[in-house]
Amino acid sequence: MQAQRQGFVQEQRFRMSPQLFQSIELMALPVVDLREKIAEELEKNPALEVLEDNGIVSLDAAYSPKKEEEEYFEATSDSGFISRPSNEASDEHRKFIEGVLARSETLQEHLLRNLRLTPAVGELRRIAELIIQNLDENGFHKEAPAILLKGESPARIREALDLVRSLDPPGCAASGFRESLAIQARLLPGAPEGMEQALEHLELLERGKFAEAARKLGRSEDEIRFIFNRIKGDLTPFPGRGFASGEETRYVIPDVQVVIREGDFVIILNDEEIPVLGISPFFMKIAEPKTNAGAGPASGNGPAAGTGAGNNARAETKQVRDFARENIKEARWFIHSINQRNHTLLRVSRAIVEFQREFFAKGPKYLAPLTLRDIAQELGLHEATVSRTANGKYMQTEWGVFELRHFFTNSISGMGSAGSRYSKEGVKEIIRELITAENRPENGRLSDQEIAESLARRGISLARRTVAKYRNELDLGSSYYR
Repeated sequence: MQAQRQGFVQEQRFRMSPQLFQSIELMALPVVDLREKIAEELEKNPALEVLEDNGIVSLDAAYSPKKEEEEYFEATSDSGFISRPSNEASDEHRKFIEGVLARSETLQEHLLRNLRLTPAVGELRRIAELIIQNLDENGFHKEAPAILLKGESPARIREALDLVRSLDPPGCAASGFRESLAIQARLLPGAPEGMEQALEHLELLERGKFAEAARKLGRSEDEIRFIFNRIKGDLTPFPGRGFASGEETRYVIPDVQVVIREGDFVIILNDEEIPVLGISPFFMKIAEPKTNAGAGPASGNGPAAGTGAGNNARAETKQVRDFARENIKEARWFIHSINQRNHTLLRVSRAIVEFQREFFAKGPKYLAPLTLRDIAQELGLHEATVSRTANGKYMQTEWGVFELRHFFTNSISGMGSAGSRYSKEGVKEIIRELITAENRPENGRLSDQEIAESLARRGISLARRTVAKYRNELDLGSSYYR
């Protein structure tokens, strides 16, 4: 039989206090989410109050009298038209119209509007509406029509498909870009003979192998070139693009801003969106210890009754004081966590600017390789802290608004010692620059291989498939689709 013995064991355990968890949580919040978190804390903690909030405009400020120069510019904002006297109602109507936010039309809305202009009614119209609602942002089926319209007449489905495909833009309601191009070719007025057959050899046309395509199609090379030019000019592989996606527009509020002043970079924290917090004076007064000189017994009930009432009063006072002190302690820690978050964000932003001075001075293609470890070692922080600080936060620069994560990118191996100077994002910007230059009359469409050769002349060695990968990440089509 084993005997049980008592013993001491020493071990280390990491326990995260609620205050530490709150500090880590605030560190990762961008400015928009931080405002929501502050609002939640204000509702939960009565000892916390807002001392100043620049993000809210008072009614007095909103309806304050306009300055003379504001009235002048408002009266002359008709873009060159001669001002004519108008009554107050028409002025208010004009201001309302000018202030309305425009919303882009989605593909479904555009097709449904065109469908209402056709003579289709009844079952045909109902099925056509179902087909339209089933299209993605490219104009292709999300679900196969046979599954979506199970139980419907196949002849009625084909009729509804033909109707939707003939609407503007033509070629929608297809299973993919190949079928869409074939549909557009059939609907194209004055389409050259053999266009649909030529679409079956897109790979050859894209690579410029017109002689091989002409041999397979039994046509001359000049005819194939003419057909290829008509395909590029009159057909589009993704007819639904160019319309709004239907998703709600998400606006980004930068957390920091980098400006150039007197030849140096200045980092400005966007603290106008963050209200200034403080401790309620009322709670501070309650939390102060009070010295009681002692109260006499209550009259009429004897000493015992008076002592009991005094004890109850003192107990209630202690509970109120403890409640106030606990809320004040949490409010102070919350304010400290916000200040720590802002201080760390400024430190990380300054380090990013120091490492990426070429980017801020010359543009996106000069983005240098940078890792989280580089910033962490420079600031003496943990990589996880730098990651939380950079995640979801945005920086406004002379070249646009970028997420802080954008400045962390791996290096691209190149020829000699020059390759390490280029980051992945920098190389992608160079590829974008090369493709954008195709719009000039003297330049033609560059294939992925030609882009790789151009990069190699700059000391950046990339395979053709890597160029194609970066080009797709930039949402730029191949030379054929461009």
